[in-house]
Order: sequence, then C-alpha cells, then structure tokens
Amino acid sequence: MSTISTDSGHGGPAQDERPYHEQYHAAHHFRNRDHEFDAVKMGVWLFLATEILLFSGMFCAYAVFRMLHPEAFINGSHYLDVEYGLINTLVLLLSSYTVAAGVRCAQVGDLRGLKRNILITLVCGVAFLAIKGIFEYGPKAMQGKLPGVFFSYPNAHDPNEPLWWGVYWVATGIHASHVIVGIGLFIWLYLRANKKHFGPRHYTAVEGVGLYWHIVDIVWIFLFPMLYLIH
Repeated sequence: MSTISTDSGHGGPAQDERPYHEQYHAAHHFRNRDHEFDAVKMGVWLFLATEILLFSGMFCAYAVFRMLHPEAFINGSHYLDVEYGLINTLVLLLSSYTVAAGVRCAQVGDLRGLKRNILITLVCGVAFLAIKGIFEYGPKAMQGKLPGVFFSYPNAHDPNEPLWWGVYWVATGIHASHVIVGIGLFIWLYLRANKKHFGPRHYTAVEGVGLYWHIVDIVWIFLFPMLYLIH
C-alpha cells in the first residue's frame, strides 16, 4: 500500500497554496468564523455609536448658537461656496456606492472588482480633502475668516461671526480628520486585497471599514445643508 507524502520536495511540510481567505481560521476565543464576524461587526457598530454621539454634540452646539445668533450664521453662510460643497457631496455619494460595491465584490470573490472599488473610494476621499483644502480652507484662512480670537476678516457684518466660523472650522475639521483616517484604512485594505486576504470566506475588515465610511458620508450629508444652505 502506498501513501501520499505531505512533505514538499525540499523535505519540509507542503505549503498550502490556497488564498489567505480560504485558509483563514477564526481566533481561538471564537466558536467559528460566523461568530467572529458577528462579534467584530457588533464592535464596529458600538464604535460608530460613539462617533454619532461626538457629531451629535456638534449639531446641538450648532442649533443653540444659531438660535442665539441667527444673523451671524446667515451672514457667515453667505461666505461659503455652495458649488464646492455640492461637488464634495457628490464625491462622497459616489464613494458610498463604491465602498458598498467593494463589500459585495469581496462577498462573491471578485478580487479585481474589490481592488477597483477600493481605489475609486480612496481617490474620492483624496479629492474631497483636496477640494476642501485648496478651494475652501486656504482662501478663507488667507482672508482672516478664522474662528474666535483668530478672526480678522475686515468686512464682517455681525460681531458674532467669529462664533459662526468656530462652528464651521470645528465641524468640518473633525469631519476631515475622519476622512483622513478613512483614506488610511482604504490603503490598508488595498494592500491586503493585493495579497488575496479577502474573499467569500473572510471579508470582515472590508465590511467594518465600509460601515465606518458610510457614517463619514452621512455626517457630511447633514453638514452640507446646515452650513452651506441656511441662507
């Protein structure tokens, strides 16, 4: 009776040539992959709940200050470029679609589609920051439209406009920082996708990053009308 050797030609154990996602085993403290996936997804949702609390605090501050100083907020909103805000909104809406498409590609094993959608989402995030920094933050900073004691714009119509700029810079700045984190996560996903880490049997990271990015997009959907369209 003959047996099939499990050793390689070099005398060592045979290497498993299956893609990483097929070899993946859940961590020892989980019963199986499904248990791990559900636990990780629950953890992501709990983290996103804290993010919602963070932005909810800013929305409440916006509502209170706008109620107290409506003219300052209306005047300040006139200085914003609605066109750039709208372009950025469309960019993030496109990225919401591509990140969802990327999750679907991972689920069905379409590695090429997954990498393509990750790249498009990554480019959208970079484009959002470029538009915000070059066409909005840069000119406003040079004109003195800064928050609080840094405000030096000479043509202000209301003494409380520095308060408006405080809300604008804090809200959009914190949102931009989340976009930067998202860009870093997509770079990480792309590098892992190149190594075939994701597929139908393992796509937890893709799902988690996708959920995070949707929250980033949803927050901007609220910020855009609140800041750009109130006049």
